[in-house]
Amino acid sequence: MNFQTPGEEGYASDSHTAHRPNVAAFLEDNAPKRLRPITVDNFGYSLSRPNATRRYFYDIFDKSAQFNCNIEGWHTETGPGVYEAALKVSEVGEIADRVSLFKYLVKSIGVDHNVTPCFMAKPLQGFAGNSGHVHVSLCGADGRNLFLASLLEALPDLMPVFAPTVNSYKRLVENYWAPVDLSWGLEDRLSSIRLIAPPVCKPSATRFEVRVPGADTHPHFTLHAILGAG
Repeated sequence: MNFQTPGEEGYASDSHTAHRPNVAAFLEDNAPKRLRPITVDNFGYSLSRPNATRRYFYDIFDKSAQFNCNIEGWHTETGPGVYEAALKVSEVGEIADRVSLFKYLVKSIGVDHNVTPCFMAKPLQGFAGNSGHVHVSLCGADGRNLFLASLLEALPDLMPVFAPTVNSYKRLVENYWAPVDLSWGLEDRLSSIRLIAPPVCKPSATRFEVRVPGADTHPHFTLHAILGAG
């Protein structure tokens, strides 16, 4: 979720401190819900919403490519100021580093565009939260995909890793595209583990998506936990 960065005295354009960005000072006297998202309402997969702040996103794309954090997919998601970025698939150790670097890049670039990116799991009540879905594809020696069935059994024990803060659990509630039980399903976006398989994708792209982690999860710990559970 991306917010307009407020000045020390808020968003008032006539304030001499309005052009001195200071989110911390603003939140000392204002509730988080007073932060203004860069876009309003729910417009998932919108073609027009990204145009409002396209230079910010162009910089993210360009800098990500320079740091080998190539973005494979990008679109608006459900919620004000929410965007989903999918990084190009790579080996587990490499992708964990890329996710950490990508978050740092986005925050750094936001400073230049007066935007404050937020990776909290649930920044605003009444809207879907920020997820950190993990797509995992494992192939055996014969080229067939392997599904980590034991991950379901391990999920309850992995919650401190997948949901590391109190705010993490505020995202895991019904009716907001987040899992709330121990489950898996074929193309089921409400389950804890979503299986993605033909005809939705090529056989070689068969994989599963762990939908429990939020955007606040630690990528290295999370990926290590998923592989360890298998």
